Amino acid sequence: MAAAPLGPPPAVLATSTRLATTMVDPSQLYRISRFGTGEPYFGRSGHGRFDAPDCETGNAAYGTCYLGLSLHVAFAESLLHDEEPVNGEFELSLDELNRHFVHRFIGLPLRLLSLTTGAPLKRMAGHADLAGTVDYSLTQRWGQAVFDNPLKFDGFVYISRHLNTEGAVVLFDRAASNIKHVAPSTALPLASGFPDTAVHLGITIV
Repeated sequence: MAAAPLGPPPAVLATSTRLATTMVDPSQLYRISRFGTGEPYFGRSGHGRFDAPDCETGNAAYGTCYLGLSLHVAFAESLLHDEEPVNGEFELSLDELNRHFVHRFIGLPLRLLSLTTGAPLKRMAGHADLAGTVDYSLTQRWGQAVFDNPLKFDGFVYISRHLNTEGAVVLFDRAASNIKHVAPSTALPLASGFPDTAVHLGITIV
């Protein structure tokens, strides 16, 4: 039997007040960007997996910010997003690394919906395609359903597509008042833990 593709979000996702909630401290989050300031940034480009529908028409209901629950995830989802390994290794230039910053945060605990694995995701008729499908018009409808839920989640946790043993986070801009940037930003090659990330992901700096 062929595996069924991911379907639209079930109505219960947008209405139920009995969903799997997890509290995440902002200090657990990592974000990598080309900008040393202005973070967390909540974008409305419509290019992200869980961006609000209708971004391209200028009618987006909210902005989104994508983060990792580890530096490994943030790195894999950003700098390695479009990279292909050669013989099991990634090559990145020092110049490219120096054009990026790793950002850390403080603030109030964030109330997130868990859409990772196991029973909570299965009960929502979801599966790994939530992080894997290339049909962003579909996954954006899932994001909209979570945003519309009466519990007013700050965002949700999902399995990273590029490091599928760990979690990634998307925040809605309603969370902006609860999360603040830790200054100063640190250039990525100097970031705490980067050597471990390089070994973990098989990265060679050239």
